[in-house]
Amino acid sequence: MAQLWGGRFTGQTDRLAYQFNASIAFDRRFLEEDIRGSIAHAAMLARQGILTEEEKDKITAGLEGILEDTRQGRLQITEEYEDVHSFVEANLIARIGDAGKKLHTGRSRNDQVALDMRLYVRNELDRTDDLLKTLLETLYRLMEEHLDTYMPGFTHLQKAQPVTLAHHLGAYFEMFLRDRSRLQDIRRRMNLCPLGAGALAGTTYPLDRSYTAQLLGFDGPTRNSMDSVSDRDYVIEFLAALATVMMHLSRFGEEIILWNSNEYGFVELDDAYSTGSSIMPQKKNPDIAELVRGKTGRVYGALMSLLTTMKGIPLAYNKDMQEDKELTFDAIDTVKGCLTLFNGMIATMRFHKEVMAKSAMKGFTNATDAADYLVGKGMPFRDAHRVIGELVLYCIGQEKSIEECSLAELKAISPLFEEDLYEAVSLKACVDRRLTAGAPGRQAMEETLAYYKAYLNGQ
Repeated sequence: MAQLWGGRFTGQTDRLAYQFNASIAFDRRFLEEDIRGSIAHAAMLARQGILTEEEKDKITAGLEGILEDTRQGRLQITEEYEDVHSFVEANLIARIGDAGKKLHTGRSRNDQVALDMRLYVRNELDRTDDLLKTLLETLYRLMEEHLDTYMPGFTHLQKAQPVTLAHHLGAYFEMFLRDRSRLQDIRRRMNLCPLGAGALAGTTYPLDRSYTAQLLGFDGPTRNSMDSVSDRDYVIEFLAALATVMMHLSRFGEEIILWNSNEYGFVELDDAYSTGSSIMPQKKNPDIAELVRGKTGRVYGALMSLLTTMKGIPLAYNKDMQEDKELTFDAIDTVKGCLTLFNGMIATMRFHKEVMAKSAMKGFTNATDAADYLVGKGMPFRDAHRVIGELVLYCIGQEKSIEECSLAELKAISPLFEEDLYEAVSLKACVDRRLTAGAPGRQAMEETLAYYKAYLNGQ
């Protein structure tokens, strides 16, 4: 078929070159955004007297018909078209005649595709934000349920101090909360409309770019026509934010994989989010968590690809920028799928509270509290640290926890130990005495949960 840009050419484009150049295989995703942008452009052209009201109405009806027919399968987007823009324009002209030829007045494919990408990214950003909120709501519910579920906190994958499951999950709540904040910040910064920038230098037609921006829900028009068509930094920012989301999901997934192992036994995954082995009948594998961990590199790759594509491009538009789409689409699909499945997985996990508490007790996670006990009896902390180290060494040799030692055994280490030590090093006491803001103590956690509840209700 004839190309939109073919007037300059007398020879035919090589078929392989045409296919290499074409983007219809992937930018068909932009159909709704492209038609929405074209309807707004037509409305602005009519308002400025560039189109008649009758022409605008014909164009609008024709575009809406193309969208509906495509949705219903009556019209197919085929690869005879170079891109989604030529598909829409060719079908519009076929339906309404010469009025359709006037739609492209005052715009270029450069600002048209810049608009489509911006609209698409903005929509997907909002959908990703909604999925993150759903995940936060699940985490909040789990935190409410597990304020008194004790477990070991770790550093270097070694048991360190006792915490609660609510506190541990709260760390991920904070991570995903910041992820939402990043998305919202990107949305604010990207919410300017490039339509009307033309190929790179605007247009001689008296366009009202502010009106077009208003119709499309933007805060206003972009301020430099060259920048409008030649940068994709908002896509890079979005991919960076998605990569961070995946990093957080991957860390959480790694812990679930560990917790699900026989050695930990902290959780049991629902059958809907697990698979078995083709040869070992006893296996229940955490495949969703592992796939999320694996797909993180895929999203990182999209970010690095676009950064590399953009790093050497002179102003203004260059065809290299067509490479912003496929990997971005894949990254968005990957993150949305991971968020949906991850949320389902954690919402249905069963936590083995007794196993978690026993693990905390057997790992000397209360050693710091035992040292604090001696400090309370007047011993300098550095001396208390040494004494408790000796006590832990003794307990390891006897295969006991601190609280399993008799008072006589304790006094043999330090005469300052008394009967009240046992209460001081209980998991409940160790946790609840930590009342500083952000700590796992119940009072501090209830204040944190109140903040989270207000946040979710306001967002």
